[in-house]
Amino acid sequence: MKISNMWIFIGIIVLIILFLFLFFFAGKKALAENIHWGVNFSPKQASDLGLDPKEIYLNILNDLKADNIRIAVHWDLIEKEKNVFDLSNIDFYINEANKKGIKIILAIGMKTPRWPEYHMPDWTMELSEEEQKEQILEMISFVMNRYKDEPCLLSWQIENEPFFNFGKAPWKDNDFIKKEVDLAKKIDDKHDIVITDSGEMSFWFKAAKLGDIVGITMYTKVWSDLLKKDFNYFLPAVFYGKKADLVELIFKKNVWCLELQAEPWCEELIQDSSKEEQFHNMSLNRFKQNIEFAKATGLDTFYFWGVEWWYYMKDKNNEPSFLDEAKKLWN
Repeated sequence: MKISNMWIFIGIIVLIILFLFLFFFAGKKALAENIHWGVNFSPKQASDLGLDPKEIYLNILNDLKADNIRIAVHWDLIEKEKNVFDLSNIDFYINEANKKGIKIILAIGMKTPRWPEYHMPDWTMELSEEEQKEQILEMISFVMNRYKDEPCLLSWQIENEPFFNFGKAPWKDNDFIKKEVDLAKKIDDKHDIVITDSGEMSFWFKAAKLGDIVGITMYTKVWSDLLKKDFNYFLPAVFYGKKADLVELIFKKNVWCLELQAEPWCEELIQDSSKEEQFHNMSLNRFKQNIEFAKATGLDTFYFWGVEWWYYMKDKNNEPSFLDEAKKLWN
């Protein structure tokens, strides 16, 4: 009996689906022997929560004792006027890190961590796309030349999740991202370039082709504008671990989790959300579960997303439990 081409095709599809299911959802990846923990820090986020950025940063170093920090260098904060740079605050963060022997990732570009994602100065809105690109390259060059020889510098991050459509992009141009990376490597060939991507919505191949290190997100509960409700990702830890294996096998690149969810993702911004809603989206139990979930992926580097919120909860809501739990990882 002859088997039609259609049934052969169906059989192949079924086998592929079965393979993918077993590869990404079955079994588990071996735990990393030594995990490196870090935190994200956004001066803008600290300010938005009614906190003093420098005070929070010093608390991260001296109270929390975190030894790995990713700092968002928001363009609209360092170049409020065209060609007039003020890096005094970044200088402060770098100098304090050098005193403590802390390792820093500097995230630069037009898209850096934290909402609204694209932190472009007001004066750039009057420029054409090509003129904006020129200014971005000038900004990257200025920042990198200033800090490329700092002892605390671990690596550079160019743009934030540049291939993931999140935030209101003025334009999209993957070729320009490569141009940014080429410039960064020309300015500083001593430090790795990190390219980030969505941990849940991507296979990370584009990021792996471009960067020396792939940075990913890891979220378990988010607000969905489409569904108008909270949404839980029902992805097992092995899903991240197996994708990291693929990246390491094909591209010979390491995968770091640079956004491990440790704060609530509410319908509104945190400062506009009730304490009850914040706890609904990020309870202490979920906080602990996310830490264990991260360990189960087999990855060895995680930067928490939410350190500003921990201090916000402690200072504004008399709730230090999240901060106290995090301290266990460093103390």
